[in-house]
Amino acid sequence: MRVYEASISYNLVKLGENQTVNTPAKTVEYLESAFAAHPMQEAFWVILLDRKNRALGRVMISLGTLSNTLVHPREVFKPAFLASASAIIVAHNHPSGDPAPSAADLLVTRQLREAAKILDIILIDHVIVGHADSDPLGVGYYSFRATGLL
Repeated sequence: MRVYEASISYNLVKLGENQTVNTPAKTVEYLESAFAAHPMQEAFWVILLDRKNRALGRVMISLGTLSNTLVHPREVFKPAFLASASAIIVAHNHPSGDPAPSAADLLVTRQLREAAKILDIILIDHVIVGHADSDPLGVGYYSFRATGLL
């Protein structure tokens, strides 16, 4: 039988004031360097937040291919429990630049919304990051909260 131990490791992202992440634009700004590390692969991130929506940290959940990445609610909420986060924002990028959600994006958002209710952790938003020049709306990101789907 194998016995495992869970632990949290912290890596300094940047120095400065504890940043409040409460809008899609701030989410994109907070994760800008994270997505720059793997620009040609979809990466799924979770931002861990305290009760005042101040970032406790960010965790990459999955690094996929050019067109998809695997995500499961268990993996998304595990870091939230370990960090005692009261809320999360999830985000992933579309290397194509078009931030419009796919059918898979809609499905995973529904799954995360239901899991968040059960676990009593607030899912504030799911943001898809693209590029303004590839976005028909010219924004460069898509927010499930802003469009009323969360």
